[in-house]
Formats: sequence, C-alpha cells, structure tokens
Amino acid sequence: MAELKYISGFGNECSSEDPRCPGSLPEGQNNPQVCPYNLYAEQLSGSAFTCPRSTNKRSWLYRILPSVSHKPFESIDEGQVTHNWDEVDPDPNQLRWKPFEIPKASQKKVDFVSGLHTLCGAGDIKSNNGLAIHIFLCNTSMENRCFYNSDGDFLIVPQKGNLLIYTEFGKMLVQPNEICVIQRGMRFSIDVFEETRGYILEVYGVHFELPDLGPIGANGLANPRDFLIPIAWYEDRQVPGGYTVINKYQGKLFAAKQDVSPFNVVAWHGNYTPYKYNLKNFMVINSVAFDHASLLVCSQDPSIFTVLTAKSVRPGVAIADFVIFPPRWGVADKTFRPPYYHRNCMSEFMGLIRGHYEAKQGGFLPGGGSLHSTMTPHGPDADCFEKASKVKLAPERIADGTMAFMFESSLSLAVTKWGLKASRCLDENYHKCWEPLKSHFTPNSRNPAEPN
Repeated sequence: MAELKYISGFGNECSSEDPRCPGSLPEGQNNPQVCPYNLYAEQLSGSAFTCPRSTNKRSWLYRILPSVSHKPFESIDEGQVTHNWDEVDPDPNQLRWKPFEIPKASQKKVDFVSGLHTLCGAGDIKSNNGLAIHIFLCNTSMENRCFYNSDGDFLIVPQKGNLLIYTEFGKMLVQPNEICVIQRGMRFSIDVFEETRGYILEVYGVHFELPDLGPIGANGLANPRDFLIPIAWYEDRQVPGGYTVINKYQGKLFAAKQDVSPFNVVAWHGNYTPYKYNLKNFMVINSVAFDHASLLVCSQDPSIFTVLTAKSVRPGVAIADFVIFPPRWGVADKTFRPPYYHRNCMSEFMGLIRGHYEAKQGGFLPGGGSLHSTMTPHGPDADCFEKASKVKLAPERIADGTMAFMFESSLSLAVTKWGLKASRCLDENYHKCWEPLKSHFTPNSRNPAEPN
C-alpha cells in the first residue's frame, strides 16, 4: 500500500480534493446550484448552527450520492454494545482485567463492529451527557460494511494490530502507539491484518479538545501540528449485494442497505474531521526538583500527562481525559517517584499498549486493563513500594519501551455484565498485590533511615 498523506493541525479549517478531480471544490460558496463534476453538496454538523464561531464544528462534503440514499434502518443484534448501566449491581472494588481474548479467525470471523464490547460507562445518551469505554476484539476486515455513531465521538487506541480506516474524508493508517478520533456521525470502515485488539473511549455530547496549558505557557504536551487529518479519497463503487451501513443510535445498533460505497466524497472542506496522533510526539512535562508536579487530578489545570480532554460544564472538570505515561526522565530528589497512594473523586480506567507499568510490574499486562472507581483506594503494589522507598535516587529513565494510558472521568462508572462476567478476563486476585504491605511505623524515631 502506498504511503498515505495527511493534513497537519488540530481543529484547523481545512480543504481537500481527490487529485483525480481537480477543481472539485466550489469556489466562493458552499452550496452552488450545480456543483463541479455534478456532485452533491452535503453538510455534516458536529455542533449546533448557533454555536459561537470558536466552537462551531461543520464540514461540507461533495459526493457522488448523498448519504440519505439508503433503505430504512432496522434493529440488529450484534456485538456486546450497551448503555444499560444498571444490568449488574455496583462494585466499588479495585478491578483488573487480564488481556482480553481475541477470537481466533479459524473459529469465527469477527470484524470491528461485531467485536465491540462495552466494558463500563455512565451518564445518559439521550441527554448527551456521559461516556462509555469499549474493548474491540476482531480478526477480519469490515467487508462492504461501514459504521457511524449517532451518540458520540470515538477515541480509538489500538493495542495489537494496525487499523486501515476508510472514512468519508479519506484514509488513515493507525498503528499501536497511535490514536485516532472518529467524531460523531462520520462513517468509517476498518481493515485489519491480523488478530486485533484495542480500547475505545466514547464521549456523549462534547468533543475532544487540547487541554489548556495554564502556567506551562505556549508549548508542551500534545502539539497541534502533530495531529493528522486524512486527505480526500473516493471510490465510485456499486455493490450488487448491497452495502450495509451500521448506526449506533441511543446505544443500540441499526443497519440499512444501500447500493453504493459510502466513501464517495470527492472533495471536502471544514473543521469537523477525523484525525490521528502518534503518542511518541507527546512533549512530557515533569518535576525537576521534588514531589509530583501534578499526577492525574483533572481539576488541576492541567494534568501534565493529558493528551486530549472532553470538558464538562464545570470549569476544570472533565467528562473524560485521555492521559498517557510515556518514556521520560525521573529526577525528583528526596521523593517517592512512582505514583503515590491515592483516593480520587474521579474514576480511573487504565490500559497498557506495551511494556510494563512502573507501579505494577506484574499482573497488569498489555491488552488488559484496570478500573479504580470513585474514592476507591489504589497505588503501587508492595514490591514497588519497598524498592522505591529504598533505592538510591539518581536521574533515571522511566517507562522506556512502555506506553500506559488512562481514561479518567468525573463520572462514577458502572461495569457491564460483559466486563464482570462474560469476558472471563476479570482478575479475581488483584487485591492480593497490596496484601504484603506492612507497617513501617517507628513511634520512637521521627527520622527514617536514609537509603544507602
């Protein structure tokens, strides 16, 4: 496959034409009486028409047939997608999952849509407030099928296997250690090349933004120019047996048939697009003196590891943050350097793309996950505490070869029946990693012994 090209920048006003049809963008207007090449003009709005210019999201698509050219939608029973947060009783315990098992292609072919599984979530789709965390487990490409989400935006984190994503705006290749965001209403189809696994953060009613930098200043964290947007590409393809368009609407899946490929957009312009980002480009901020500058608390402005945020109506509080723990230097003096013990008003779901997470070297594996719910205590395991408390401090590399991430939310997340039972990946022994912790209290000596 030829190397794909992209447009650079986050949230920019962009335009693109497939080079096979030069001049396919109308000049000086959005909706001419007759479009170049006799195309149809169609607007995709990601915000209300009346939103201020700074938050107004829309794109104009110039396509061979409009997206309305389909037969009626009908409900389908496919995958394990749900928004029922009351199907099992709440569980406040620390939860950890072993790597989620990918179906073997030799046993059953499963594509991206049929391999979607909702793990946990909160809020209400109909009122556009909340989120869901999904796991995708697939082994085959979507053939003459596409998907779009009427409920929210998908932030997709592949952990195993490359994703070739066809969208109405063009094609993106997304590999492990990269992420992509497919915003609400955008049709896409995914090709895979092996048994494939990953994580999805879905947010309702809001879009992902770059976090404010606060006292960091002009530069740092995820730089806008490192986000990549696909360039226009189209296919004018008839599908004799019918092309299936799958829609997630109010938490349920519906399917409609049409006679042509939906990826028939010859040109587009606007600021409402899919995009991708390589996590290696994240510019890490860290403490250079002592203590942790800011670990994971969303009410800080900002958490120093935040890539993207989906804000709530409360200043400084997010519906969801996407946070990473990339390779970096640790130099804090007289400091317990791993993540500290913590109880949090936020919910913290962690996943591991590759490597070993510093606070738990064993048990937390790539392709698995953990959930520490609102006010549920958590922190380093006993082995990590003992080592980090006694080690002689010197500048050191942390997390080389590793990429852990967190979906953090101000909402209290409910785990689904699939997450607690049907996945069969829940680690029943997770709590035991803290059982060896012992008291080091010295009531007759205030000053502990310094590490050698």
